[in-house]
Amino acid sequence: MTSTRAMRYLLGCAVGLMLAACASMGRPEGGERDYDAPVYQRSNPRPGELNFKGNRVELTFDENVQLEDAMTRVTVSPAQKTTPVVRANGRKVTVELRDTLLPNTTYTIDFADAIKDLNEGNVLDGLAIDFSTGDVIDSLRISGMVFEARTLEPAQGMLVGAYNVEHFADTTLTTTPFDRIAKTNQLGQFTLRNLKPGTYRVFAIDDVNRDYFWDRSENIAVYPEPVTPTAMRVTVSDTVRSASGRRDSVVTREATEYAPSDLLLTWFNENYRSQYLADYSRPEENKISLRMGAPSDTLPVLRLVNTPRAGEDISLWSRLEATAGLDTLTYWITDSALITNDTLFIAATYLRTDSTEQLTARTDTLRFLNKRKPKKEEKKKKHDEEADTVAPEVPALDFKLAGSGQVDLNRGLKFRAGTPVVSFDSTAVRMETMYEGDTVWTVITAPRIVSAGPLKPLDFEASYTWEPGQKYRLSIDSAAITDIYGHVNKPLRQELTAKKLDEYSAITFNISGLPAGKEAVVELLAAGDKLVTSAPVRGGTAQLEYLAPATYYARLYIDADRNGEWTNGSVRDSLQPEDIYYYPKKLVLKKNWDIEQSWDINEQPVDLQKPQEIKKNQPRKKRTREDDMRQQNNDEQYEDEYDDYFDDPFMNSRRQSGSSSRRPGNSRLKETRNGGVY
Repeated sequence: MTSTRAMRYLLGCAVGLMLAACASMGRPEGGERDYDAPVYQRSNPRPGELNFKGNRVELTFDENVQLEDAMTRVTVSPAQKTTPVVRANGRKVTVELRDTLLPNTTYTIDFADAIKDLNEGNVLDGLAIDFSTGDVIDSLRISGMVFEARTLEPAQGMLVGAYNVEHFADTTLTTTPFDRIAKTNQLGQFTLRNLKPGTYRVFAIDDVNRDYFWDRSENIAVYPEPVTPTAMRVTVSDTVRSASGRRDSVVTREATEYAPSDLLLTWFNENYRSQYLADYSRPEENKISLRMGAPSDTLPVLRLVNTPRAGEDISLWSRLEATAGLDTLTYWITDSALITNDTLFIAATYLRTDSTEQLTARTDTLRFLNKRKPKKEEKKKKHDEEADTVAPEVPALDFKLAGSGQVDLNRGLKFRAGTPVVSFDSTAVRMETMYEGDTVWTVITAPRIVSAGPLKPLDFEASYTWEPGQKYRLSIDSAAITDIYGHVNKPLRQELTAKKLDEYSAITFNISGLPAGKEAVVELLAAGDKLVTSAPVRGGTAQLEYLAPATYYARLYIDADRNGEWTNGSVRDSLQPEDIYYYPKKLVLKKNWDIEQSWDINEQPVDLQKPQEIKKNQPRKKRTREDDMRQQNNDEQYEDEYDDYFDDPFMNSRRQSGSSSRRPGNSRLKETRNGGVY
């Protein structure tokens, strides 16, 4: 055999082995896959043990286990000042309590979903161990769910806490750790265990700094009424399947029913921020900017310290542009001498939050440097060069129409200037239209362009009634607009086309289940809970029109204060966030569709209302035997297709292109819930 033939033979063997390996899609042998979570076998101390004196808790399981994010998922109640040490080793999990245990106290160690088996990662959810340092173990429970108030997203890993009302005062929530704590699971569910008889106030916080009480910047949910837990013995029925799986039987047993088991808490954030001067700068020679730490309803007092205008208020030599909350302030300097000044010193008097969270006045002297750099085209003239006899061109005011040339029938026009405007000649605005079949423009009533607000000197808007499908031409003459520097605009001309009616869709909701005497607003959403438009509910009906064809979702809020906006909660004012409901299905709209849809806001429980397609906090999916069987069937089908691919002469000739396809397996979600019966 020649060396060339030998090389070809070896290459052919290698390719054959590679193809054989690629075509082998089966699961490696090694026994049937484990689909079950670890099983708790015993612990020291035993569940419910009395007079416990140690500081180490040890649990044993039927297989090797591991811990996931134990630092945040494992909760010890009452809360420990020093974080416990939680470890997994083989079939054992140990918890080392590093605080001195309180006398005559019931302790709970809640492992939530931190424990899973070592090989397959099957999660053991809801395991909790309790013991007492005294002669009695407290056993009452409170269960419920926590959701984000605005979006009904389940709150995962949120701290839920309770205070006995006998120890609760106005300052307790912000100064004292909770009496009992628990964490929410992936579905937002929680169970406060081992409570003493009594009445409790229940809260949920995200507890960013792990101090087990609320700081005003943290998310919080407040159950509005005191809660008294109870327990009673009841008879429950269980369905038992025979070993053959052919026949089921029903058996009864005694159990304890704990109540309440259905508390619903909705968290919000007060958007509290300390007030202070966060930043100040001079981004351009004609602008100075201040950024405050929080929104405010008052402006700082700014006065010049240097230059011949020392002592003058900033309003005398600038024009203010500000956000709605007055937390970002831009002052456009109008005095040319101040613009060219290298350094401006300004005395700023503003409100600042002190250590007692009270607003007090503070004055600082701020230094604003002119960081203007010469432009590349600017060249230093030589002494022997003659001065340019041509006057420099005066810059034109930049004034533009926002958006494209196609306009929505339900929207007006928006404009933006490059610098603050001081005057606008409305007589210089002209609107023309071209009727169907015509070739000339006809003058019609022009839109009235007005300022968008006193703190928006660059923004302008105009409402207008458009004819569907009609062509328009908007013109603004030159020198119609003047800015604070005396610059004027160039002529503006823009052709516009109004959309046709058949390009839109509409939805009419017939709402039922609203609280008597309450107003409501329906919001139409795109993916990600992005608000598209809204409409009030009038006479049980909400109409949303002029909608672009797309997939939408809908939610409704009870407008309790009748201000036409969703209102957040407030702990200080004992105000709950306004109630939210989701339409449980997606809405697919096509061109020229009008949909009428009935919506009973109470038809489904709150935790089941939000469509899965837009739910962000999805629980982890558990792998099941059915999933693997389905995957195996897909793999076998893919194997057949793969073999056919290489047996087909035509496809065999194309495989060098490197193209391939994959058929992913399906997965099924199995939910577990905290119940009230144990």
